[in-house]
Amino acid sequence: MKQKTLARPQKKSPARAANRRPFHVMVKPAGPMCNLNCEYCFYLEKQKMFPKKNGWRMNDEVLEAYIRQTFASQKTPEVSFAWQGGEPTLMGIDFFRKVLALQKRHGKGRRVINALQTNGTLLDDEWAEFLAENDFLVGISIDGPAALHDCYRRDRHQAPTHARVMQGLAALIRHGVEFNTLTVVNRRNAREPLRVYRFLKEIGSRYMQFIPLVERAGAGPDCGFENQLAPPPDHGGADDDAVVTPWSVRSTDYGSFLCTIFDEWVRGDVGRYYVQIFDVMLGLWAGHGSSLCVFSERCGNAVALEHNGDVFSCDHFVYPKYRLGNLMETQLRDMVDSPVQRRFGMDKTDALPACCKNCEMLRFCNGECPKHRFLTSPDGEPGLNYLCAGYRRFFSHIDPYMRIMANLLEKKRAPAEIMSMLVARTARI
Repeated sequence: MKQKTLARPQKKSPARAANRRPFHVMVKPAGPMCNLNCEYCFYLEKQKMFPKKNGWRMNDEVLEAYIRQTFASQKTPEVSFAWQGGEPTLMGIDFFRKVLALQKRHGKGRRVINALQTNGTLLDDEWAEFLAENDFLVGISIDGPAALHDCYRRDRHQAPTHARVMQGLAALIRHGVEFNTLTVVNRRNAREPLRVYRFLKEIGSRYMQFIPLVERAGAGPDCGFENQLAPPPDHGGADDDAVVTPWSVRSTDYGSFLCTIFDEWVRGDVGRYYVQIFDVMLGLWAGHGSSLCVFSERCGNAVALEHNGDVFSCDHFVYPKYRLGNLMETQLRDMVDSPVQRRFGMDKTDALPACCKNCEMLRFCNGECPKHRFLTSPDGEPGLNYLCAGYRRFFSHIDPYMRIMANLLEKKRAPAEIMSMLVARTARI
């Protein structure tokens, strides 16, 4: 597909130029294509949305249009690219060599950061050498030790994958590739938080993300794309398990999972190991706002780009209703700034039920991700977040520690000092 010729843009007023916000794109070069068949994966079903005539592979025209438009719309000296999936390594190393060449051509000397999120099973020494030479930051998806990881993360033949992930990780470590870990907190591993946390430390992960797995029951490939985001039905006070899949984490279990890991982290690992949600919370307690979209007051600044050039409001909202357009026909910048996308971002706050707007915890969660808002509030309003109970427990638990660390930051001191303070307090007891 050739890019349409666009009219020469008119000169923008200073007010409109200042209104153009920074944004992030999660790129799916292989679309929903993956070599695994994880039981909880929500993205494989997207194959029904796209014809397979191109094999779900991003072609050269779409790739170059994306890279060119990204540099044109981001005026910062440093520009980031996030390659996700599906499984992006299915594109092969040559595809990413092409990425680097295009970034060099269109970046014109600006610093580029490339991040690659992968299941790790296809990584070998050739991949690791390439990633190291070109300073890629690699995110490895791993849900804990083998017994926990292999519970849901299996390949298309239902074979376990943990050993292959560890082989891929070993290759990254041999070549000095910077990596972090992404752990999906599910019904199984949520019950063993310290086993998960200590395992991640043992394998060398210093930067960890714990992503709660929440999928609505009946929101599978057979229910229709529009119905998956329909207003939630009245569950009549039914147990939360009745509205989510069997592998989804229970709200209270997720809260306990975070609290348990936090207790070990705050006493011995602050400044040594970085847990994304703990860092985000510290920023909120310190009054700096959220660096993560799910806890921000508004969203809409992180869009998803599919292999065919289609742009969607968010990675969790890749449904026809939330398609903003195609970058071969409409400029990426214009889609992000469109009234539709701005409305999507404002709805994060505007659509909150009254109980959330009056909640003392709102300044920390801001309603969390709209994808998880499918319960009915105590007042009978739709839109209560499924994870509310777990977050309330977590926020209350960490509050005294976060107050101390925020105070240390205000005094230009390291938050890690809290560890010695807790040791001293224990000695006095």
